[in-house]
Amino acid sequence: MNISDTKATLSFSDGSPSVDMPIYKGTIGPDVIDIRKLYGQTGKFTYDPGFMSTAACNSSITYIDGDKGELLYRGYPIEQLAVNCDFLETCYLLLNGELPNAEQKATFTNTVTKHTMVHEQMQFFFRGFRRDAHPMSVLVGTVGALASFYHDSLDINDAKQREISAIRLIAKLPTLVAMAYKYSIGQPFMYPRNDLSYSANFMHMMFANPCEEYKVNDVLVRALDRILILHADHEQNASTSTVRLAGSSGANPFACIAAGIACLWGPAHGGANEAALTMLKEIGSVENIPAFIAKVKDKNSGVKLMGFGHRVYKNFDPRAKLMRETCHEVLNELGLQDDPLFKLAMELERIALEDEYFVSRKLYPNVDFYSGIVQSALGIPVSLFTGIFAMARTIGWIAQWNEMIADPEQKIGRPRQLFIGSPVRDVPSIDKR
Repeated sequence: MNISDTKATLSFSDGSPSVDMPIYKGTIGPDVIDIRKLYGQTGKFTYDPGFMSTAACNSSITYIDGDKGELLYRGYPIEQLAVNCDFLETCYLLLNGELPNAEQKATFTNTVTKHTMVHEQMQFFFRGFRRDAHPMSVLVGTVGALASFYHDSLDINDAKQREISAIRLIAKLPTLVAMAYKYSIGQPFMYPRNDLSYSANFMHMMFANPCEEYKVNDVLVRALDRILILHADHEQNASTSTVRLAGSSGANPFACIAAGIACLWGPAHGGANEAALTMLKEIGSVENIPAFIAKVKDKNSGVKLMGFGHRVYKNFDPRAKLMRETCHEVLNELGLQDDPLFKLAMELERIALEDEYFVSRKLYPNVDFYSGIVQSALGIPVSLFTGIFAMARTIGWIAQWNEMIADPEQKIGRPRQLFIGSPVRDVPSIDKR
């Protein structure tokens, strides 16, 4: 952090002395006013619901410029990474700060591949869940349970142990997600295969069965890999902030990632692609789109357009452009252009990109809209969409957690409040209540 020559001065209209606060400059992005001494000097807190104007940490991992529609991992534009790198290269980048060379990539890929199996006792954990349990519920439990098996890597102050935990989490999430799926449909678990790539191995564990060989389709594997890259990290969002807050207490990494999964489960966060596909199914057919659009435009209808627009990106979501290409590639590969659901999705996309109502409000299709369509085309059930998101985001969470633990300025998270309840009062006897 570079301190600026200028300072921010906070003055009060009641005659209280003004306070000077330092300003820090980031590499790119807005300057940040350091308010750490505000309470000590003034006895006052800032009020910022949702932390929309508060930087809770410094980070060198991911940068977003919502107005420009820009997403950078360690300085590299997401558009370049999604085209030129695979998911494990992206994982290496997020963890280590630089892209791997050929030797580093081979070593890292081999290490992750050798950690994809989970302890055999994990099978018994799954039997404790109902068959119709939501996969995110299963993942919260099973990821948290990993801490029970790996006591050798729970010392968060040991950088080597943190690295081992990071590898284990990246490697085992696909196995656990696939196990959650297989359990829900009553099929036997498929063990990981070390001869397959990260994404191909996941597809195999999801869709193979002991009765016949599963043929890996490179187009579909590449589509899944791109979904993982585009969702790998997204700065200080709700689930990442949850992981950091849990980690600030000294909790072990498996517990922290389980906390992140629990937060991601919320429909306003990771459930958006699930909501987008549910919306398409509710519309039903292309003929029903005009009536649906009319309801969206009617403020009193309560009908929302899911999978369009973004809280951060005020223009086109850069991930959506890449996911759109992948979406059309997958539909062409599988010959699904005439499938009613996908025809409906493409027509809704066309209208949203041309209708002045949506264009003027910058309600462009976002990454969730396209990734939901792609995952559905791949055969992934809607209930598992957020599980795939968790699988992708685990690398971002663990990289952010690792950065926080190594930060000498890190403190246990403790937000403040504006109290609006009752002042002090005495407890009356029961006959006077």
